[in-house]
Amino acid sequence: MSHMPAAAEFTEAQSQMTATLPTGIGEVFQIAGSSSKVLMDAASLHALAQDSDPCIAMAGQVGSQLKMRVGATWLIASVRSMALDRQNSGLIIADIDFLGEGDQEQATGRICRFRRGVTHYPPPGTEIFPLCSEDMRQIYAADDRPHVQIGTVFPTADTRAALYVDAMLGKHFALLGSTGTGKSTSAALILHRICDLSPEGHIVMIDPHGEYGAAFADNGAVFDIGNLALPYWLMNFEEHCEVFVTSSGSDRTVDCDILAKCLLAARQKNRLAENLGRLTVDSPIPYLLSDLTNILQNEMGKLDKGTGALPYMRLKTKIDEMKTDPRYSFMFSGMLVADTMQDFIAKIFRMPSNGKPISIIDVSAMPSDITSTVVSVLSRLVFDYAIWARDEPQRPLLLVCEEAHRYIPSSTTGNGQAVRRILERIAKEGRKYGVSLGLITQRPSDLAEGVLSQCGTIISMRLNNDRDQAFVKAAMPEGARGFLDSIPALRNREAIICGEGVAVPIRVALDNLEEERRPASGDPSFTQQWRQTGGEADILDRTITRWRSQGR
Repeated sequence: MSHMPAAAEFTEAQSQMTATLPTGIGEVFQIAGSSSKVLMDAASLHALAQDSDPCIAMAGQVGSQLKMRVGATWLIASVRSMALDRQNSGLIIADIDFLGEGDQEQATGRICRFRRGVTHYPPPGTEIFPLCSEDMRQIYAADDRPHVQIGTVFPTADTRAALYVDAMLGKHFALLGSTGTGKSTSAALILHRICDLSPEGHIVMIDPHGEYGAAFADNGAVFDIGNLALPYWLMNFEEHCEVFVTSSGSDRTVDCDILAKCLLAARQKNRLAENLGRLTVDSPIPYLLSDLTNILQNEMGKLDKGTGALPYMRLKTKIDEMKTDPRYSFMFSGMLVADTMQDFIAKIFRMPSNGKPISIIDVSAMPSDITSTVVSVLSRLVFDYAIWARDEPQRPLLLVCEEAHRYIPSSTTGNGQAVRRILERIAKEGRKYGVSLGLITQRPSDLAEGVLSQCGTIISMRLNNDRDQAFVKAAMPEGARGFLDSIPALRNREAIICGEGVAVPIRVALDNLEEERRPASGDPSFTQQWRQTGGEADILDRTITRWRSQGR
């Protein structure tokens, strides 16, 4: 890495080349690996701004691309920052990041066969040129790998942006953006394109706001508290503790020890346990909640008179409460005691998919105190299935987590640690087993440390918060810096994409999605809705009925 010249040397070199700039728009001044400096002629840039080709008209602006010839190769670089030379107002100093290189087509001299990475860096003094729309088409032309097209590359109107599905899903992806930037519609667009490409896929999406069911009514299966029927006995021991243990501190340790002993005994009562040999407290073996409470009652009866029965009473009271509360019937109903594990997994994982490759798990109507446990169970089932199915024909799974900062928070204390641990484990180990993780969030800074850096592809829409921008910049590769600086200035439904899923970092104007395929996430029009009246009594009547019946 060459050292930076002193300010005096830098100014002297600029003044020497003032009258001798080449016929391009400038020349390379300093080479320093991925980040280098160029000097550009301000008059040339102003002249190009009138060009009819939008790519040439943008030449030299932050986020635009430049090219330079080294032998028979064209090097492509992105402009990261610009500053006017105070010593000579006719020159502009720009920092650039190299993106890759392409061969020079003999007939036209244009770029062809573009690839990421740089073989030979240009020497100082190398002439630089703007990219035209034809160059952009060559650079961003999709290769033979399976891909989906999601929009147009900025600033062109016809260069299509391709996402390489295997590369994107193989190393996880994250979709980030402040609220109101079109994040939900963009997520639906990408998932629709993937479903269209792979109609026999296996995608599970956690939907905390109930907005994606409408978007995937035709090519997905929607599950909520009315039809999810998640058997409680699929929980492992840690998840049982989150639901049934209400105490804290040293009392919690005591309660968990008692629950472990009684839960194992309840699982052992099932005749399935006779054929399994060694049974653990985590084994997904059906058991009766009444058996668990009876075992707690019996163990309490064996206590010496001086031993406290309070831990047993706490557990028994909580279990009885969950059994009788209708809000939890989607999980703790007496109807869910049969061994339905195979049917449940087939239903949720879309095996077979029958042309509906995505499951939307709507957790919006679930009691908030159990939502994280439900997400934990579903996420762990995805991961555990992948581990135990390694010797079978592989069926890779994609788990998409909307509002991911809820489930993988940076905080390591409080409730919901089971879901945090399993999602962190999927982020670190999932790709070895054919499990891909898609994280969608408006607050990347609230995600657990390291999770974002595990995502091989990052799709960033506009982020308004400085802290969030800093987290994204830390997770993105160094060569994408020029694009990152434009994140606060992105328009709605525009995104910066970099990483494994694209050939080079790109700024994309995302396609419009058909009305019937959009999620129900549009903002209400206050001025329009507040002009309407009538039917309020019926609205209140229907709303209160749903409220009291908890959506059933």
